[in-house]
Amino acid sequence: MQLKNFIFLLILLSSNTSFSQKKISEAKFVSIGGIEQWITINGSDINNPVVLLIHGGPGSSMSHFKDDIYAEWQKEFTIVHWDQRGAGRTFGRNCPKEINDEFYTNNLLTVSDMTNDGIAVTQYILKRLSQRKVILMGTSWGSILATKMAQKHPELFHAYIGHAQFVDFTRNIDDAYSHVYKIANIKEDTPTLLKLNDLGPPPYQRAKNYGQLLRVVKQFEKEFADPAPSNWWRIAAEYENNEDSRDRYNGDDYSFLNLVGDHTIGVPSMVSNIDFNKTALTFKLPVFMIQGEHDILCSKELNKPYFEKIRAPRKEYVIVSNAAHGFNERILKKQYEIAKSLRVQN
Repeated sequence: MQLKNFIFLLILLSSNTSFSQKKISEAKFVSIGGIEQWITINGSDINNPVVLLIHGGPGSSMSHFKDDIYAEWQKEFTIVHWDQRGAGRTFGRNCPKEINDEFYTNNLLTVSDMTNDGIAVTQYILKRLSQRKVILMGTSWGSILATKMAQKHPELFHAYIGHAQFVDFTRNIDDAYSHVYKIANIKEDTPTLLKLNDLGPPPYQRAKNYGQLLRVVKQFEKEFADPAPSNWWRIAAEYENNEDSRDRYNGDDYSFLNLVGDHTIGVPSMVSNIDFNKTALTFKLPVFMIQGEHDILCSKELNKPYFEKIRAPRKEYVIVSNAAHGFNERILKKQYEIAKSLRVQN
């Protein structure tokens, strides 16, 4: 009897060891929301906590980068990238050969549809990895989508970690214009002042005008933030081809058009009515916000007061120096510290 118990224990231990060392590396299309969407899952142990990354843009997918900035995390987390509806390979799989104004007006993106997509992606991941919850991380536009997901189905997530958090999209854009105009005045930057005067304050009728404003915002943010390592943005060989490049480019345009809207084409902004001060003040999960000190587009002057009004089981707001709206090593380090602090049990 003792021998049988000993053999059973050895088998059990052997089985657990084998399972704990099971790596996963998947990249494939999955049926989500009535269309095929591109999902990648990578990690050294499928028992590790899962991090679902909600990319920004919209349209700025991250699955195609050779040196994934979260590659080192794969030792301790399973990392999931998802090309959202209208981005990367998901866009390429579902778009027609000819992209024109008729396609834009007949194929509008909505926050509601994309939120439902995000929930379906989460449910797929949980089933695929036999997990109970995932850690939800959203950046920039992804912070809008992730907030909506966390509000709709909080039971699916251990926590929400937001970076470059949008609060009220219309106010964010207005604030960004005022901010860069003030900086240009202080710097006596005549060319930029002329450009901003020519644009005038938002809202704009054309998407290209929003693009022009955001280029000024990025220009000034770079002056106050440490750059990200250049190797973070190298394209992986399997994505370095004309088809994928075209789909990323066209998807980025399509998604941005839906984000800000273009009245001349007849495409409304899908975020013009977003105001989390009114719709997202109570969370049923821990909430963390990581804020680049010099973020102009999603400034601390707007999202810190919002954060202070939030009710959540646990919450933390962190300002990162030498950082702006985008990623750099300081932002990544803070994301990692927070994810590790959760000590989730699956």
